Amino acid sequence: MSKHTVRSGDVAGLRTRFSQLKDKVQIRMGQVVPIIVIQEAGLDGFWIHRLLQDQGVESHVVDPASIATSRRRRRAKTDKIDGEALVRALLAYKRGEPRVCAMVRAPTPYEENRRRICRERKTLTAERVEHVNRIKGLLFAQGISDYEPLLRKRRERLEELRTGDGRPLPEHLKAQIGRELDRLELTLQPRSILTLWFHQRVQLNAGRVRKVLIVALARKLLIAFWKYVTAGVVLEGAETTAA
Repeated sequence: MSKHTVRSGDVAGLRTRFSQLKDKVQIRMGQVVPIIVIQEAGLDGFWIHRLLQDQGVESHVVDPASIATSRRRRRAKTDKIDGEALVRALLAYKRGEPRVCAMVRAPTPYEENRRRICRERKTLTAERVEHVNRIKGLLFAQGISDYEPLLRKRRERLEELRTGDGRPLPEHLKAQIGRELDRLELTLQPRSILTLWFHQRVQLNAGRVRKVLIVALARKLLIAFWKYVTAGVVLEGAETTAA
């Protein structure tokens, strides 16, 4: 096995390398052979896979966790070892051994784009937790443990806080917490009428019928979506963006 290096994103260089390899094999064997590529699913996404397929190259994307590794070399990780493992997995897969690794079904650009909605929501949820924990940590260092940043009157409550030894919150600390609240409120965005309805009902019932309210909210959302699709009526307080 030989190793060649191509600069990241150098599509022309990759095509040139493939062409050189095909010419080399053709001279040795006297025939044209196809190129089969395998790559690990990772941060590069699937654009390289799509590019290769558009060029007529048989491309496979493998789940790196599905490739068996030697326990004796479990701590070693180099390009040479990884490359050899990928080549062995590809050879076994082409021989008809499907259990040797798990190939990933690459999503279409449309499917990949739709996933952004769920991924962005997960990111926002994680950011919300970080901001809440950071605010609580700052206040806990001042002897305050009963402040809830997610409550609607969080800013009014902030003005009323006193430290454990009876002092008002220090000016710079209050400004820092205010900036954290600004970021936190960007992750909440409760502006639609249905969002406000849900939060009000939960507060009135002290959270006792939360599951029932979730089902009721789902029905209201379906009605709202139907009105939007059939008549173009946008829910009050909701925001639309161009696709």
